[in-house]
Amino acid sequence: MDRRSFTKALGLTVSAGVLTEASAQPDVPGSAAAQPGPVPQAPAGARFSIGMLIFDGMTNSDFAAPADVFARVRAAEVSVFAKSRDAVTTDAGVRVLPGLALHEAPALDLLFVPGGPGVASLMEDAVVLEFLQARALQAKWITSVCTGALVLGAAGLLRGYRAATHWSAMDILPVLGAEPVDERVVIDRNRITGGGVTAGIDFGLTVVGELFGAEMAQLIQLGQEYNAQPPFNAGSPRTAPAAVVQRYRTLTAKQTEDRMAAARRAASNFA
Repeated sequence: MDRRSFTKALGLTVSAGVLTEASAQPDVPGSAAAQPGPVPQAPAGARFSIGMLIFDGMTNSDFAAPADVFARVRAAEVSVFAKSRDAVTTDAGVRVLPGLALHEAPALDLLFVPGGPGVASLMEDAVVLEFLQARALQAKWITSVCTGALVLGAAGLLRGYRAATHWSAMDILPVLGAEPVDERVVIDRNRITGGGVTAGIDFGLTVVGELFGAEMAQLIQLGQEYNAQPPFNAGSPRTAPAAVVQRYRTLTAKQTEDRMAAARRAASNFA
């Protein structure tokens, strides 16, 4: 079954930058929470609203990978929004058209923020931070992938939570009151955060498994043929050659410094 057929079989279409439901939702049970204490689950048969923030300079895969997973869930309705309805440009040069502006975003069950080179600016964008703070009071789940966690942190939404982010940004999380955890996906109460870039697939499948059950997540994984066998063992600073790690740190030093400076300024607002 090809991608188009698989999407059609699960009952979703993609239109004008927004993923929308195309047929009635099935009676899909939620799964048990993975963490101690009560956490919200998707009610069986109910429409589950997922909101994905996009912005200039976001990492293309941070958004596209979980969006592709969410698009397979018939019980989910996904909204893609930005500060305006103007197209945003990802770090890969891909232009993405949001379906809504922030002020048009519907009530959300799950709020999602990707990461990318544009994160430092977003961490100090008052309009975006106020939007996230307001929606966090209503949403059942607050989530991110990669350095999107820094944006949540700048909004004060990860204080006292365990969280994942890109390995190069781990040292920034404590500045924002979060406990960094070196895992692909971290669930702490109603916060779900993913590691860097490709962890967006793991993140999406984890969310689906938590909310709609393991079988649904496994069907999606199988349909996507997500059976990673990378040609190099260089996907982590623990396994990549030391020279490659140092080269990466050198290339991204200014970006890391800008993010740390933004985090310190953000943290001062919560002191």
